[in-house]
Amino acid sequence: MLEVDDIDVFYGPVQALRGVSLRVAEGEMVALVGSNGAGKTTTLRAISGLLAPTRGSIRIDGAPVHGVPAHKVIGLRVAHLPEGRELFPDLTVLENLRLGRWSRRKERARLDEQLERIFSLFPRLEERASQQAATLSGGEQQMLAAGRALMSEPRLLLVDEVSLGLAPIIVSELFEAIAEVNRQGTSVLLVEQFVHLALRSTSRAYVLARGRVVTEGRSEDLLASPEVMAAYLGASTNDHGPAPGAGTEAPMEELAPRRFP
Repeated sequence: MLEVDDIDVFYGPVQALRGVSLRVAEGEMVALVGSNGAGKTTTLRAISGLLAPTRGSIRIDGAPVHGVPAHKVIGLRVAHLPEGRELFPDLTVLENLRLGRWSRRKERARLDEQLERIFSLFPRLEERASQQAATLSGGEQQMLAAGRALMSEPRLLLVDEVSLGLAPIIVSELFEAIAEVNRQGTSVLLVEQFVHLALRSTSRAYVLARGRVVTEGRSEDLLASPEVMAAYLGASTNDHGPAPGAGTEAPMEELAPRRFP
């Protein structure tokens, strides 16, 4: 489904990604974790066409998309649920959802069917369909952002920090909805600040540090490794979220790539 090979990405003169490679198979749910500033959001933005790599390749179903503009990547049924929600605040819930269908607007017959699907995942959105997005709670806004991304019926969903600033019960609802979408066949690449939650929700994971993939393997193996959790994720295996001091990274000499079975 998704193949990222050896990409470099820059912000002006600053290099954000260094030779990043990863894979997501069809129907798979994979985590991309790491401390703040590791390059997780940059990786998603490169995949969705918001940033162009200066080196390497990105392929979706074998088709090269590196350097392809975002609106054309969406046409390949890739949806990006961004950090910060990025809603249209003055538009209603229903209008935001309909805009999520823009890339498939010619398939008008499926609009109502897809709206029903989103409302079954997030019943509160149906209750607030006529409200402006700006009037929703933070959790409802995140549900709307997720619903809008799913309106295009993506085969690949990129999820960036869906739990940010939300109460645990709302986070649980959102993760259950993403898991249900994955069970229905959508591949998911998940970036999440709560490392334990990400690793418990996925089959495989990649760990980024300073713009490089330093570790990859089965999520359960990474979760069970105190060395990985402490060195690259700043977390204790007894915590459900980031430990105090999360965001610290290993010294550069310790960043040799490692692979777990």
